[in-house]
Amino acid sequence: MKVLVDTSVWSLALRRNEQNAISEKLAELIRESLVAMVGPVRQELLSGITDSTVFNNLKSKLQSFDDLPITTNEYETAAEFYNTCRKHGVQGSHIDFLICAVAYNHDLLIFTTDLDFTHYEKFLPIRLFRPAIA
Repeated sequence: MKVLVDTSVWSLALRRNEQNAISEKLAELIRESLVAMVGPVRQELLSGITDSTVFNNLKSKLQSFDDLPITTNEYETAAEFYNTCRKHGVQGSHIDFLICAVAYNHDLLIFTTDLDFTHYEKFLPIRLFRPAIA
């Protein structure tokens, strides 16, 4: 099953020089062609990089992954998810709910280190990727 990788995981793997279990799991998913990408995650990863060489290098690496299409249906689902969570006292960013909507509508798991998603999961029909990490 394909996995939609959140910004938090990419950041651990791409912007830090240390190897860790999360980045190793991401590398495994990449090797197995199981990674899904969306434009908002790509934008978050590239935002704030002021060094043009670093920016272009990361941009080039990320071009290996096609963006899943985000349609009106995903935006409407994201708004519903936002409203559902809000009704239960759970707040989150619009991009988080868009990630949830895309994952739900495309039957994907979400790979994240952002603990907010564990709160969303209580009220939304999303599934988190929980790899066995030694």
